[in-house]
Amino acid sequence: MLRKIRIASAAVVFVLLTLLFLDFTGTLHLYFYWLTKVQLVPAILAHNMALFAILALFTLLLGRVYCSVICPLGVMQDCVSNISGRRGGQKGRFRFSRARPKLRYGILALSIIAFVAHVNIIISLLDPYAGYGRIAANLLAPLYRAGNNLLSWFAETLNSYALYPTDVWIKSWVSLGIAAATLAATGILAWRYGRTYCNTICPVGTILGLISRFSIFRPALDAEKCTRCGLCEKACKASCIDSANMTIDRSRCVTCFNCIESCKFKAMRYIPALPKVRGERAEVVSEAPDDKGGVSRRNALSIAWAVAVAETVKAPLLQVDGGLAEIKDKKIPVRKVPIVPPGAQSLPNMNRHCSACQLCVSSCPNSVLRPSSKLTMLMQPEMSFERGYCRPECNECGEVCPTNAIGSFTRAEKTAISIGYAVFVKENCIVTRDNVQCKSCERHCPTEAITLVDRDPGVENSLKIPAINNEKCNGCGACEYYCPARPFSAIFLEGHVRHHSI
Repeated sequence: MLRKIRIASAAVVFVLLTLLFLDFTGTLHLYFYWLTKVQLVPAILAHNMALFAILALFTLLLGRVYCSVICPLGVMQDCVSNISGRRGGQKGRFRFSRARPKLRYGILALSIIAFVAHVNIIISLLDPYAGYGRIAANLLAPLYRAGNNLLSWFAETLNSYALYPTDVWIKSWVSLGIAAATLAATGILAWRYGRTYCNTICPVGTILGLISRFSIFRPALDAEKCTRCGLCEKACKASCIDSANMTIDRSRCVTCFNCIESCKFKAMRYIPALPKVRGERAEVVSEAPDDKGGVSRRNALSIAWAVAVAETVKAPLLQVDGGLAEIKDKKIPVRKVPIVPPGAQSLPNMNRHCSACQLCVSSCPNSVLRPSSKLTMLMQPEMSFERGYCRPECNECGEVCPTNAIGSFTRAEKTAISIGYAVFVKENCIVTRDNVQCKSCERHCPTEAITLVDRDPGVENSLKIPAINNEKCNGCGACEYYCPARPFSAIFLEGHVRHHSI
């Protein structure tokens, strides 16, 4: 029964989290965005110590249920491992393996150092939630949108317009490659060995493993009923049960309850670890001893304390501009400073808090956000305006961000925040190049930061070119998007390192 409850709960959480990355209408975000907020690394990056404490207490009470139910990458590995077992006809295919504490705690120490030093590239690559988010956003979302477009076309042939098509495009080849590599690495390990990634590499698993060593409820063997048949060991995807010595490495147990269901003699139970009373029959076999290089209770608490110290040191409609032709085949200009959304406040703030899960990128209804390929903010969101501009009424990225790297804001606040400034390249302007009058940038500027002035002062009926008042410019990108010049716009945006009010 416990295993069935765990599988059902994990399936619901996994499907909803996946759909959050696939849904381009924003509907699901209104109801289920909180599922991203309860992920451990985003909670740490958001400096949400209350949630961190709740997850720690939850683990202290029930063990590493988080890894089997809440973590999407962990559930994905379970799916892969299950398919592998069924395909090979070897459901009971696992064996006990000794822990690798030096590697586990070495990666955890590296993650803590990276967090304190604000080197979020390392955290982004190791965070299981962000890793799965990139898989969903870069590998699954294009397939999902292509399927939506096919259904939309089919519905249109039946005179139904309940669905509408959406763009399908690769936002970043670098991010796509990293997502594919993450899927390959975790998938191969899960296919062959089960939860090896979670118990050897993942820093979240290591942190929760330290806490789960002292969990109140835990799987335990009844020494009098156990026949050492090894069925529990063969069913343990964490490879943490040594049936020959009747020991369980609780730091690696992900509380999946496979061992309890597989035991034919009811020797494996999920019970509270209460103090023994004289005269009672001993049921709980001692925990597996630490391997050489492992951690004691004192060291485990020290590492948990170090983590704590390090922590302290709606549904938008598809909107298009009726009557205006879509501008295509534009090239991205080389920006000296990347542009990040208004709620990010600054580039340093984005770098400190963003886990590069790319939920904001997949949720952006205006196709403005895409993963950065720059090393300083690798896979984190940056803005570009070849496919749209940042509309003043849109706040999707701020609503879905689980780490507060992008804060929520009102329309008035967004309009008053300057995230960048416009730069005019006279040689690219069609007024200069083709002697054709154009008023596109002035007409579409929402803050009236662009006015037209004589290209040739003193000449009667001179053509007009734009003059920019950057004190009014908020960096929305409308001028760059609507500029008809190609391949590069005559006006492009440069970012501000720190945003300011206008």
